[in-house]
Amino acid sequence: MFKKILLATDGSDHALRAAIKAADLAKLTSDAIITVIYVVDGSTSKSDVLSAGDKEAISEKRIRKLRPTEQMFMKENVTFQVKMLKGEPGPEIVKYANSENFDLVIVGSRGLNALQEMVLGSVSHKIAKRVECPVMIVK
Repeated sequence: MFKKILLATDGSDHALRAAIKAADLAKLTSDAIITVIYVVDGSTSKSDVLSAGDKEAISEKRIRKLRPTEQMFMKENVTFQVKMLKGEPGPEIVKYANSENFDLVIVGSRGLNALQEMVLGSVSHKIAKRVECPVMIVK
């Protein structure tokens, strides 16, 4: 079964549905651990600075996006850890997933950035093409 699960999230509704699926799978194995990865991309980082200005407020805003996932994992008694990275989400998630030998990567089918999804192709598609372990895309 899947013991080492990577959940890529951006705080969207699709990402929360992916988190629920990750919790369901993790509960099937007593020693499963979910690593929640959140990647701050350059455009998000710039807009955060312009809108909030305060580094502490920016950090709190990002943590707030992860809170529903963390609360759900705690309620479901699932072991998890959170990892925040900086860069372009697709390549960063792929690089991290491949370097850490996960059993499964779970990602929502759509994220918060609709423009990127239409123009550049979705992050979930990039992950599915390039990650070396099984990938589950949750609608």
